[in-house]
Amino acid sequence: MDKSKPWNEEAHTACASLLPPPAKPQPADPAQVAAAQKESACLRAEGISWYPDPDPVTAQIDERKGTPEQWTALKRDHIDALKKCRPER
Repeated sequence: MDKSKPWNEEAHTACASLLPPPAKPQPADPAQVAAAQKESACLRAEGISWYPDPDPVTAQIDERKGTPEQWTALKRDHIDALKKCRPER
């Protein structure tokens, strides 16, 4: 795929049946889920009101629940909040 060219919906639709099925998400252990929930609550308490809750099974954050601009601003404008809420990273 040429990343410099725009998305070709017709080609993707035509080739969709050739893709393997998506991998099943792996469940996270309860400590990982709790840590992800704590991180989300902390970031919201720090003023990032749109930050989503993690998936209760996988502990993953669905980045589709924010706009690309919000995710960019999070990494650019909220470094202190990220350091506070993600101290182990």
